[in-house]
Amino acid sequence: MRRRLMIAAAGLAGLVFGTNARASTAEDGAALLDRFAATLTAHDIKAFGALFAEDYVNYQRSAAAPPSPAGLSQKQASVAFFAARLTGIPDLRVEVEASVVSDGKVAASFVYAGTHGGPLFGVPPTGRTLRFTSCDIFAIRNGLFVEHWGMGDIAGVMAQLRG
Repeated sequence: MRRRLMIAAAGLAGLVFGTNARASTAEDGAALLDRFAATLTAHDIKAFGALFAEDYVNYQRSAAAPPSPAGLSQKQASVAFFAARLTGIPDLRVEVEASVVSDGKVAASFVYAGTHGGPLFGVPPTGRTLRFTSCDIFAIRNGLFVEHWGMGDIAGVMAQLRG
């Protein structure tokens, strides 16, 4: 009887501690998404880059996210991409519109808004107000983004740039 009680107590403790560990991971994942938006809104590209692991892998392939240029890691290329976005939209604001956090992965719909005040995707400044979204999924490890899958509304951006 005593052995059953100890096994049951150990099982219950595992459930309680496992739930707390998952909740902590979920909170960490949500906080990481919030920091993604906050660092870009603050135009703090150094803090933005610190959100990504050195071995970060970006699986997104599009006109907006081509393969990393020679000599740059995928982390460096992603940070450079967002640095160029900040140059093109100097008053950029980023918000998390919706998010889901689950078992080492986080997903979010981000909203980007600002004024086209610098070159963006090869288009000289137009002064137009831009608003666009992206949907992104990240794998996280040790509080950092380690993998990315996503898509951004680049066609919508281009349409807004052309008026």
